[in-house]
Amino acid sequence: MQLYSLRDKVSTLGFAAVFAELERYGYDEVEFAGYTQGSAGPLTLAQLRRLAKDHGLNPIGSHVGYYANDPNAYTFADNLTKVLDDAQALGLKHIGTASGPFRYGDTVDAWKRAAEDFNTYGAAARARGMKFYQHNHSDEFGFASDNPKVRLYDVLLAETDPDLVFLEMDIFWAYAGQFRFSVRPDGKPAPFDPIKYVLRQPHRYPLFHVKDGVSDPQNEFGYRMVDVGDGDIDYQKFLSAVTRLRGERLAHHWQVEHDQPTDSLRFARRSSAYLHSLRDRC
Repeated sequence: MQLYSLRDKVSTLGFAAVFAELERYGYDEVEFAGYTQGSAGPLTLAQLRRLAKDHGLNPIGSHVGYYANDPNAYTFADNLTKVLDDAQALGLKHIGTASGPFRYGDTVDAWKRAAEDFNTYGAAARARGMKFYQHNHSDEFGFASDNPKVRLYDVLLAETDPDLVFLEMDIFWAYAGQFRFSVRPDGKPAPFDPIKYVLRQPHRYPLFHVKDGVSDPQNEFGYRMVDVGDGDIDYQKFLSAVTRLRGERLAHHWQVEHDQPTDSLRFARRSSAYLHSLRDRC
């Protein structure tokens, strides 16, 4: 579970109550989106790590901002040592950002500069025994403003060191990118299949976000987000394709997410039940 989906419950009930529910629903991993619990009161990172362990939950990763141009901000660019210290205290194996690499703009050279930043964070994370990763939304699959033939996501893949920078594919947003950017700005067709990115470089994708959507061509993203299992994304096909790679000793982690669930605990319960039902079919 990506805990951003349950931020309303974390900020009122606290991590302990939320972790108890996730344990009951059959989850075994969590990905953080912050380490505080609002009105539920303060807690230390050591306490948070212990709570997760007590409920059989492995803290697998965390989302932190890329940059804020503020030396006191809690981001990779502004406070790298603190970000990594906290991740290490939580025992995380992955530490990443859900920010797009748009710090310097949307040209090819701008993304090359961002890739240099990511390589730096990746080297620092590896020195601590962790993997740095970037989580996509749909804009990453757009085209460079100075070269309509170049997809920005391809620049990121080409310019980052595959031993230092990893990817967390948000499957919903990748399909939204497929919908939005199937034609280049110059009018030339540019279709792509999200799963092919993974199959070409499976070692670069240790993490995935599993979120679902109902196809809706009137929506700017092509889909309306729903609970996992209620949408049109073929997760049996997607998960089967990736799990067949297990012979290569690859470790893939699947984090359930919904950006704006109506009832976050109901979403967590129903999504878990659906994914567990796929186990024998994948």
